[in-house]
Amino acid sequence: MRHLMSGPMKAPTVVDFKSLQNLSKMIRKADLSWNLVEHLTKCLPEQFSLNGVKDDTISTLIVKPITRWPFYAFLGGAMFCLLASSTCHLFACHSQRLSYIMLRIDYAGIAALIATSFYPLVYYSFMCNPFFCYLYLGFITLMGIATIAFSLLPFFQKAEFRKYRASLFFLMGFSGVVPIIHKVILHKHQPEALQTTGYEILMGVLYGLGALIYVTRIPERWRPGKFDIAGHSHQLFHVLVVAGAYTHYQAGLVYLRWRDLKGC
Repeated sequence: MRHLMSGPMKAPTVVDFKSLQNLSKMIRKADLSWNLVEHLTKCLPEQFSLNGVKDDTISTLIVKPITRWPFYAFLGGAMFCLLASSTCHLFACHSQRLSYIMLRIDYAGIAALIATSFYPLVYYSFMCNPFFCYLYLGFITLMGIATIAFSLLPFFQKAEFRKYRASLFFLMGFSGVVPIIHKVILHKHQPEALQTTGYEILMGVLYGLGALIYVTRIPERWRPGKFDIAGHSHQLFHVLVVAGAYTHYQAGLVYLRWRDLKGC
């Protein structure tokens, strides 16, 4: 024991200090950026695989994702429309005064749904053409505000204006034909543009059919009293509106996948 303590003690060599000195140089020489991208893309869905995708596309996807606010604006408009409609049907029977207020909120919700439905279509179709993007977004926003303001006027609630109310909302939705045609011309070689156009045509058909049934009061006009509880025009109108909103939701998902993958 005395012999062991008499000599100088040395710590065992565990770390190669020369290797540590060269570690920073090795890190700088290594291409960590591409290795990081390669590992991250293994966690992505199949459509984001590295086959056929350029390095800058993956880098853009990771560093700067496409903004989601137009898609969230549409979801907010759809939820507001359905919430306003549900509230209207729940409290409209309370009194004549409350029914009057609820109906105006219901019309405002419909206008908000139609206006915000344009946002994903316009923004993601023309995000690389700011002039047309702001032009179409500004037009539909102003038209939506005007429609909501017009719907809140007292005389607009009268029964004789039923056709005019439906026509106003129909024309507001029909104005989306212009940006859709422009999108098809601008991106005619993109399969996503054609796929979203198909969804948007189906959405327009569902909304238009709902408005037509609402105005013509089908089927209760053919057999009065038989559809008072279930199957009348107002119920069919709401079913078609929900179906149209869901169709547009599917189109929005296609827009997001398209722009996330290819950007501009």
